[in-house]
Amino acid sequence: MIGLDTNVLVRYLTRDDADQHRRAQVFLESTCTVENPGYINIIVLVELVWVLKAAYGATRAELSNVLEQILRTRQFEIARREVVFSALEDFKSGSADFSDCLLGRLNQEAGCTETVTFDRKATLLDGFRSL
Repeated sequence: MIGLDTNVLVRYLTRDDADQHRRAQVFLESTCTVENPGYINIIVLVELVWVLKAAYGATRAELSNVLEQILRTRQFEIARREVVFSALEDFKSGSADFSDCLLGRLNQEAGCTETVTFDRKATLLDGFRSL
């Protein structure tokens, strides 16, 4: 298994650099297989959402679609896939950032009874409390 960095996924998805897009495409489509998937950790997913939103103006719907496609791709091994799916559902149905949705789900998985925050949008999620 080979780990994938955020910038490889960004170049593959955005096609904003022809050479890097081609190299990412060739690598992902020829190297990442069901038997030998590319590994995507949680940090990469959070960075990917941030970059696509901040640098490319992606909407919540577009971000949700990208995340869902990545999660359903059998050629990728996703860290904590089920937790990420739960966070994605929270993201789709709420107004909090994906990173907050994921943080809340990871904290719940770790046994936290709640997560305290100053983030008003995050407090709308189950398991968060305003400090």
